[in-house]
Amino acid sequence: METSPSDTRVVHRYVALGDSFTAGAPGSAFEGRWPDYLAETLRAVNPELEYHNLGQAGVTTAEVAGAQLAPCLALDPDLVTVVCGANDVLLNVRPDIRAHATSLNYIFTKLHERLPGVALMTATTPQLANHLDLRPRSRKRVEEGVIRLNEATRDVAERHGVVCLEFADHPDSRKRDYFGADGFHPSAEGIRRAAGAGVAALRTHFGIRITQEEMA
Repeated sequence: METSPSDTRVVHRYVALGDSFTAGAPGSAFEGRWPDYLAETLRAVNPELEYHNLGQAGVTTAEVAGAQLAPCLALDPDLVTVVCGANDVLLNVRPDIRAHATSLNYIFTKLHERLPGVALMTATTPQLANHLDLRPRSRKRVEEGVIRLNEATRDVAERHGVVCLEFADHPDSRKRDYFGADGFHPSAEGIRRAAGAGVAALRTHFGIRITQEEMA
């Protein structure tokens, strides 16, 4: 739903939850993470914005729920992003998509119960098999796993009224230059594009002020 300038609000505390897409690729200098860009944009309106990135590389959705949710709730944010699930597919020969859905449902339930009115976003996962060096059987497993993962993410997000950014079905999601050298983590351009989609969603779906010109 579109909002008018009179409906705009300012974010005071932003917490990002998730795996390496949120935390930054292992071994990197953690420069240019997509939540960093989001926070930078929000600080243009509110220089006092608190930003906490609780993401951790290599975690599953259940591990996000178990280790990151409680600290997030304690921080009492008014904006939360939750992007995870890729490791549920990549780290398991038989991806347990039901476990992902159950954990994501738990995360959204607790966030809505404890943080009424929180702006909450998640995202689907691009097709990871496109640029990874995989054997045919592994490629098929990852491709099918990501499809099922995204179906589950969309379903849980819809049931909770959570905004779900479509990173999977975006026309540019298969472009090689949107991925880093490992073919898995996003490149700098991919990160900027993801952040841009997040910024647009904050304005469109939540009426969050992005620039000073949007002040009522």
